[in-house]
Amino acid sequence: MKVKKVVIGLTGGFLAGKSTISSMLAEKGAVVIDADKIGHEAYKPHTKAWQELRDAFGDGILKKSGEIDRQKLGEIVFSDPQALERLNKIVHPRMHEMIREEIDRL
Repeated sequence: MKVKKVVIGLTGGFLAGKSTISSMLAEKGAVVIDADKIGHEAYKPHTKAWQELRDAFGDGILKKSGEIDRQKLGEIVFSDPQALERLNKIVHPRMHEMIREEIDRL
C-alpha cells in the first residue's frame, strides 16, 4: 500500500516556537527539513550560489576559510533592501531545489 506524503510548512517569526513544534513533530516520527540548515548548505564554498554571492557582494563577505561570513553578509543585506533582494534571488531558488530533493527522497 502506498502511503501519501503530507508536507507541512512551518513558518513564523523569531522566537515563535518553530523549533519547539519541529521537535514535537520529530518525536512523533515526522521527518523535519530545516530550511535554515538548507540555506547554509546552499552556499557552501565553491557552489554556484557561493560564487554568485561572491560576485554580487565581493570578497569582503568571505572568511579566511572561504566560507561566507554570515555576519558580514547580514550587515550588508539588512541595511539595504536591494541587497537583501539580491541575496534572496540567489539563495532562494537553490534552497527550493534542495528542499524539493529532500521531499522527493522521502
